[in-house]
Amino acid sequence: MTTTTCDARGFFGEYGGQYVPEPIIPILNTLAEAFEKYRNDPDFIEELHYYLSNYSGRETPLYHCANLSEKMGGAKIYLKREDLNHLGAHKVNNTIGQILLAKRMGKKKIIAETGAGQHGVATAATAALMGMECTIHMGAVDVERQKLNVFRMQMLGANVVPAESGQRTLKEAVDEALDAWVKDAENTFYLLGSAVGPHPYPFMVREFQSVVGREARKQVLKAEGKLPDCCIACVGGGSNAIGIFSGFVEDEGVKLVGVEPSGRGLEYGEHAASICLGEPGVMHGFNSYMLKDEAGEPAEVYSISAGLDYPSVGPEHAHLKDLGRAEYVHASDKEAVDAFFELSQMEGIIPALESSHALAHALRIAPNMEKDQIIIVNLSGRGDKDVAQIERMVSEGCFELPHLRK
Repeated sequence: MTTTTCDARGFFGEYGGQYVPEPIIPILNTLAEAFEKYRNDPDFIEELHYYLSNYSGRETPLYHCANLSEKMGGAKIYLKREDLNHLGAHKVNNTIGQILLAKRMGKKKIIAETGAGQHGVATAATAALMGMECTIHMGAVDVERQKLNVFRMQMLGANVVPAESGQRTLKEAVDEALDAWVKDAENTFYLLGSAVGPHPYPFMVREFQSVVGREARKQVLKAEGKLPDCCIACVGGGSNAIGIFSGFVEDEGVKLVGVEPSGRGLEYGEHAASICLGEPGVMHGFNSYMLKDEAGEPAEVYSISAGLDYPSVGPEHAHLKDLGRAEYVHASDKEAVDAFFELSQMEGIIPALESSHALAHALRIAPNMEKDQIIIVNLSGRGDKDVAQIERMVSEGCFELPHLRK
């Protein structure tokens, strides 16, 4: 039986930790102590479940893609419909938990980073709900790619600050959010959106996202009377993947597969396949697999999906890879877009481009599996935010709008 958790110093095996300046360590340790205090507190749990149910709309369905499964001719494909959460992604599971924790810690301000914007929208909405001031840092490139989500954050009362340094994407947004947080840590709570960063963030985010795995496990047993053969999720930082994996990690018969973006190709700067093609290294306060440049610094990365262009990956994923408990593969921009259209036209469900990477791998393997075998894909978000980007790329001739039913 495989089970993973971090030790008292925040390490999953050799990955994780707190690689931060000395003054930040007491701030992180105070957060870790607060999380340990409240995560098993009945009143905290009751309030968390109230908002997950009545605000976000949990539990989300486990949906059998009958049309898609029939077309593939192999395994049954199920979707864990995190796209049906309030605001359209799994991110709100974590923002509710962390902001409830922030309130108990007496914080008045929320600061966060975002790539695709879904974490930013969820943070802004939850901060509005809880009456807290909110600032979101977002790479300037991603601000342009995700204009709709930027406006949604502003509608919800958040101040969106473009990151203009470096590549102007997610890594730089994290850098600038961390800098701003440290300057006012006494009053500010840093709400990290993925299972990355210094301890306790990877463990804390995993715990708040584990609701996805618990629900999926219960639902598939009810629907099929058995566990799935394979559970697939996209991986950028890795919060949606670690959330659903947590429900099955102790079940050795369930294959866990994380799918990273291979972008435009496997050359330097053309992809963000951090765990597949990277090596151990430290960035943003934690040790994990990462992509490096010639100087050993975080590499330039690219993905068609703004939420996946990050040069490292959560430390628990690195540990699962080394244990051999999870497999990590990659899917290209084209494969993700093909899957995006396939699900849209076969099931009437428009997936996020991030989630489309996971779906692309399911479409690879399903035809070679038996009809009584089961795949669960974590559909971590809906594709509304990506429609304008895809329409523009189709109009520019980058991709064709297929008619898949013909």
